[in-house]
Amino acid sequence: MIRVTELHKAYGNLQVLRGLSLDIPTAELVAIVGPSGAGKSTLLQLMGTLDKPDKGEVLFNGQSVFTLTDRALADFRNRQIGFVFQQHHLLPEFTAEENVLLPAMISGKITAEKKAYAHELFELLGVTARKDHKPAALSGGEQQRFAVARALINKPAVLLADEPSGNLDTHNAKELHHLFLALREKYKQTIVVVTHNTALAELADRKITLVDGLVQ
Repeated sequence: MIRVTELHKAYGNLQVLRGLSLDIPTAELVAIVGPSGAGKSTLLQLMGTLDKPDKGEVLFNGQSVFTLTDRALADFRNRQIGFVFQQHHLLPEFTAEENVLLPAMISGKITAEKKAYAHELFELLGVTARKDHKPAALSGGEQQRFAVARALINKPAVLLADEPSGNLDTHNAKELHHLFLALREKYKQTIVVVTHNTALAELADRKITLVDGLVQ
C-alpha cells in the first residue's frame, strides 16, 4: 500500500535519510526500530506528509503524494493518514468525544455514521464510560486511547504512531500494544509504529531496523 523509494532528507549539514526504500503492505502492523538519530521519526513524518523529502518518492496505492498541491495534500493527509504521538494532544476545552470527532468536522461534517463509528471505537478501546469527560479528568492511558480513536475516525488508509506508549506505565503500554493488534484484526488496519519498546516491536508482524538513515 505504501512504497517509499530512495528517500533523502537532510537538516542543514545533518544527513538523516540516505536513500531509504521500503514497502508497507495493507493490513500489516510494522514496527520501525533503531538507535536514536537513525531517522525513524523523520521517516514517519515523510510517510505522513508532514514534511517533504529532499529527494525520493512516497507512494500511496501508486499515487506519488508529493506531486499534489499543498491544499490537496492537506486534504489527503486528513482523510488517509491517522497520527498518534507520544503526547496525546487532546484539546483541554473539549470532551474526549468532541476531541475524537474533530477530524471529521475538519473533513466536512459530523454525521450520524461518524458518531456511530466513534462509539464503536470507544467500545473496542474500552473507554465508552469516559467519553463525556474532559482530558484533565482522564488517566494517561485513557487519554492515549482517545487519541487513537481520533486518529481512526476518518477511517484512514494507514495509522502512523510515533512512540505511542512512551509516556505510559508498563500496564497501560501493554494494553495499548494489544489494542493495535485488535485494530489490525478487526479493521484490517495498516499500522506503522516507531518505537523503542521491545515488547511492542516483538508483537508486530514485521520489524524494520534503521541505522544511519538506511534499512539495515
